[in-house]
Amino acid sequence: MAQVQMPPSRAWKFHLDFEGIGWLTIDVPDAPVNTLSRETLAELNGIVTALEDMQQSGELKGVALLSGKESGFIAGADITEFDEMGDPGVLRAALDRAHALFDRIEALKVPVVAGIHGFCLGGGFELALACHYRVAVNDDKTRLGFPEVNLGMFPGFGGSGRSIRQAGPVDAMQIMLTGKLLRASQARRMGLVDKLVRVRDTLRWEARKAILQGRKSAVAPLAKRAMALGPLRGYVANKMRAEAGKKASLEHYPAPYSLIDLFEAHGNDWRAMKEGEAERFIPLMNSDTSKNLRRVFFLSEGLKKQGVRGKDKAVFRRVHVIGAGVMGGDIAAWCALRGMGVTLQDLDMERIKPALDRAKSLFKKRLRTKTEIDNAVARLEADVTGKGLARADVVIEAVVENLEVKRKIFADAELKTKPGAILATNTSSIELERIAENLTAPGRLIGLHFFNPVAQLPLVEVIRSRFNADADIARGASFALAIGKSPVVVKSAPGFLVNRVLMPYMLGAVQRVEAGANKEQIDAAAVAFGMPMGPIELMDTVGLDVGKSVAEELGNPVPANSQFAKLIADKKLGRKTGQGFYTWTNGKAVKGEVPPHPDLAGLGRELVQPLVNATSVAVAEGVVASDDLADIGVIYGTGFAPFLGGPLQARKDGRA
Repeated sequence: MAQVQMPPSRAWKFHLDFEGIGWLTIDVPDAPVNTLSRETLAELNGIVTALEDMQQSGELKGVALLSGKESGFIAGADITEFDEMGDPGVLRAALDRAHALFDRIEALKVPVVAGIHGFCLGGGFELALACHYRVAVNDDKTRLGFPEVNLGMFPGFGGSGRSIRQAGPVDAMQIMLTGKLLRASQARRMGLVDKLVRVRDTLRWEARKAILQGRKSAVAPLAKRAMALGPLRGYVANKMRAEAGKKASLEHYPAPYSLIDLFEAHGNDWRAMKEGEAERFIPLMNSDTSKNLRRVFFLSEGLKKQGVRGKDKAVFRRVHVIGAGVMGGDIAAWCALRGMGVTLQDLDMERIKPALDRAKSLFKKRLRTKTEIDNAVARLEADVTGKGLARADVVIEAVVENLEVKRKIFADAELKTKPGAILATNTSSIELERIAENLTAPGRLIGLHFFNPVAQLPLVEVIRSRFNADADIARGASFALAIGKSPVVVKSAPGFLVNRVLMPYMLGAVQRVEAGANKEQIDAAAVAFGMPMGPIELMDTVGLDVGKSVAEELGNPVPANSQFAKLIADKKLGRKTGQGFYTWTNGKAVKGEVPPHPDLAGLGRELVQPLVNATSVAVAEGVVASDDLADIGVIYGTGFAPFLGGPLQARKDGRA
């Protein structure tokens, strides 16, 4: 059969085979992932017009939609274009075109089957849902979902209605409200995927069978759809609002609440739900919250481009961690979770065993099968004698903040490690030059400063001393990326970036409490401003002993007659001892009532000012290279309100 003539396209390839199956493949040029730009959608529109003509002639039996990229199906809409669509009229026209296009795909009389591997997110997932049937590769790389809420939005190409049609209101709303990404098997159980295959090579065969057999996806059963019917929908909507309120306020993050309002109005009619998207999507996308969250996304993506790339890319297989305390043990556990062989050294097994127990708990939470858990446990080895030093690609010291202890550890490690192995300290505040100055090759030592809790906080400060070459720091950033962390390069200076800006904030709050302010009110004010937890609770979480050490390193000694000093003297160090400024039960601070305040968020803004000021000074002094890196570093390291775009962006906007 002669090749069908399709309109010219850069992103799409089409081939009609002898069985009448049209193979439509997306492969956006010069891009690591497929995204749906305006150009790509316009090209697809022309292709769909040709498909409509072909089905009329009878030569087309069905369409298989696949991706030509290893990275996956489609990662979503091209968000680099969003700022160009600030005009509501322009944005509305773009949304209407996308809706009309996806409706036409769904209206094709021949089967349209999406073959999914890798990332199928946002607009890409919405396109897949507009197809009649979905086949997905059931491996660990496949992820489906709607991450739009993380950008201050919700699906805008019809995905809200179509996901409810397929999965029912509870499951569909849950994935849209949380931004949770699904494995292929989870999506199959929900009804968002119809068929699973084990490997990508069988996608084409399974898509062909689905087309020739005329398969069509079934909608959610009545038992699932019933949650959106009648007065029950209002009850469900209120439960969703209550859950959303536990994580984010309406004022700071309006997208989840707007989606819930849309569901309450139209959740019983998936078509009306779909049609109602645009009216709510437009103000969300143009909001300050969304603009700042998109900025944070691009800054985060920029961090992933650091490190050694190409043929010289570093490979890390074995890690040796010295110090099995909370930080050292959790760093070791995280590296093992990420697939590396890890030896964990301390003075005796009594000190190492609690770290191994915590590691196993982490593995049980993060891994799916017993085999995966057992393999992770096997990768983490207790090492009292330090035999793992000689084999390690990376050595991380995470002992007490004592300069002489650290110097002794690295003097020994330098002699025992193989050439080229990274020597890294997890010091939270001591300048690297002071630790490295007695080494034979002081340039080998870099800082890799993790944050507590290691499994939750994404930032690693890659600390550069005057001894380091660019290659040393690039390899450190590569290692951070290899274990799924976000590296920000900072200059060796007291407190580096995060602790330098965090301490004035926490110490200022502690001083207010020492002067008689209510600690619950202080913490509530910071949360009202947008911080994830208040400064007093944070000090307890960090550990009062660690806070004291960092404060002294930064030239702010804790007064001997203070409540802070007394708590430390009494070994009441915060969460890790069960008592600090708060009493801690089951890992949570026990808090009293919050006294009323006329402007709680305004008080929070006052509390945060020392942090904002210190961030500005850190950039001016070259501790970090730019406002952008300072903002993403402080967001990732302190939890500073992402919806404000970081402390310096918030200052520019007059909001901090």
